[in-house]
Amino acid sequence: MTPLGARLRQLRADRGVTLAQMAAELGVSAAYLSALEHGKRGVPRAVFLELVNGYFNLGWDDAEDLRHLAEISNPRVVLDTAGLSPKATEFANRLATRIGDLDDARLDTLLAELEDP
Repeated sequence: MTPLGARLRQLRADRGVTLAQMAAELGVSAAYLSALEHGKRGVPRAVFLELVNGYFNLGWDDAEDLRHLAEISNPRVVLDTAGLSPKATEFANRLATRIGDLDDARLDTLLAELEDP
């Protein structure tokens, strides 16, 4: 599941909306919405996010949060380390092979390291 998928599911649960109900109201298939929530689809287009914002009547801050979550929710990330240091290439390759083994605490530590100063 992606950060966006988790938020969409949370929004639906908080408001007691089924996946089928939301999909019908937004004019998308339930299969698409399910795949989006489960991280099996890429980042949705801005127009979809606007539909979600309107459907849930999200305020400015929540709408901006949803946009940010969409930006960091690509389930198929490709890293191009051409031109970077050998250490950067090593890090990218090791991360690719080990990411599935990292627990949430370790991921939190790595994410904190990547935060803007």
